[in-house]
Amino acid sequence: MFTGVAIGLVLLYWIFIIVGFVLWLWMLIDCITKEPSEGNDKIVWALVIIFLGPLGALIYLFARRPKRKQQYGK
Repeated sequence: MFTGVAIGLVLLYWIFIIVGFVLWLWMLIDCITKEPSEGNDKIVWALVIIFLGPLGALIYLFARRPKRKQQYGK
């Protein structure tokens, strides 16, 4: 019923889903445990990650995480 290409596309789809979920969970845990609690930054970033899903996790990964590591060494 399925050809090799169709099976490959289904596997690729599931790999993207799993990698996106792992990235999302990793960035959410990183934000909650290591983001300083100054002002509302932690809450805002956690909400961005939660509501935007993997896209929010990527935004946090590239926009905030390097600055936080540079400022606080965490």
